[in-house]
Amino acid sequence: MIFTRNEGYSMEYTVGSAVERLLKSYQAYYNITTFDETKRPLTAICEYYEASQKYVLSHKAELWSENSEEFLFLFQMDHLTLHDYEKCRDYAYEEGMKMAHIGPGHMYTYITPVFVCNECDADALNALKKTRIYKSFRFSFHGWMDFHTAVLEVQQNKISSNTGGKPVEKAMNKVLFSSRGSKGKP
Repeated sequence: MIFTRNEGYSMEYTVGSAVERLLKSYQAYYNITTFDETKRPLTAICEYYEASQKYVLSHKAELWSENSEEFLFLFQMDHLTLHDYEKCRDYAYEEGMKMAHIGPGHMYTYITPVFVCNECDADALNALKKTRIYKSFRFSFHGWMDFHTAVLEVQQNKISSNTGGKPVEKAMNKVLFSSRGSKGKP
């Protein structure tokens, strides 16, 4: 389980230590709710909210406003199968849509399940990479929802994602494998 990435830096992780490292990096930006063993494979839900607005002279004369949100569902398991992936994907989608604040001023919602496992079946990985869920609300006047997903296979030293999840994959690489992000401690 030696990870070698940029600058010849190596790091050893277990599933648990990788989850801890991700949660530690997320706590600066997300509101994190962690769960005990009884909710496994769900380990945490991380919520991010951002609001912007432009007004003239006073707050009553608002020109526009936008609200953006992301709901990251962190799943931890030893082995990711296709059945487990589909079950967790559907759970994240349903719960994320319940948490979303759709309406005037809503710009986007990202629903992001992230899986951390020792190994992943080929069919589950293929399904993850092919996942494309997108929904617009009122012809995008009330924003849209995009589904990002990624998996870290600890034994394979590999992070994979769907097309929408490339920024998640990049952030995970930076947090877990860059020498700046890890500061020499797993």
